[in-house]
Amino acid sequence: MDDTHPTPTVPPSTASAYLNPSYWDERFTKEEKYEWLKDYSHFRHLIQPHLTPNSSVLELGCGNSQMCEGLYMDGTTNITCIDLSYVAVQNMQNRLLSHKFKDIKVMQADMLELPFDDECFDLVIEKGTMDVLFVDSGDPWNPKPETMAKVMSTLKGVHRVLKENGTFISITFGQPHFRRPIFNAPEFSWSVEYTTFGETFHYFVYVLKKGQRSSNEDIQPVKSFEVQHFNLFHEELEGEDFAFRINVDELNN
Repeated sequence: MDDTHPTPTVPPSTASAYLNPSYWDERFTKEEKYEWLKDYSHFRHLIQPHLTPNSSVLELGCGNSQMCEGLYMDGTTNITCIDLSYVAVQNMQNRLLSHKFKDIKVMQADMLELPFDDECFDLVIEKGTMDVLFVDSGDPWNPKPETMAKVMSTLKGVHRVLKENGTFISITFGQPHFRRPIFNAPEFSWSVEYTTFGETFHYFVYVLKKGQRSSNEDIQPVKSFEVQHFNLFHEELEGEDFAFRINVDELNN
């Protein structure tokens, strides 16, 4: 798999358009594939230690990514993919069938209201999907209440459908000083660890293990922080990735 797609995608005029379901339906009508935050080959080594051939996996916001095929070819075949866009779901189903990945299940569903039983997945994974919720969040140190309501609804749903000792993996632009206080909310029992991948720019991979939280992970929200300075032009990020990047230079001004 590579990072290319047949026709370049023109980003919407405003980032808030990413919150509009009709934008995605229209986009997926024209776009065959697109990989947010790099394709599976770039972070495969970080995912595989958390999987076995018998793992049941849920992918949030599959869009037209090829991540599920990568997981399948690596031996994990019990995969369910969801997306809010009916067009994305139909296209994904057709593509998987044409490539003989008939065991991968794809369904239309909202990650804010996961339609699954309690404790039914060994691993839940998302790549850039939760970042969409933050595109219109306002101050990253203190996101809007409506943003936090959606984020917490998603995380509560993920926590509910994970089996005990199950793993949630979030691949994101979200930096630890913003995301760890959210992941460490008191209603969650998971431990929180993270690592990075990438060369010019680092992407974050959070690994949350349900039922393994320790007392020293009760992290309070941070209101001010000296963020590491870096200068990054949009062109250094692939495709539209810059749309989800928090401008840390502005935070220090």
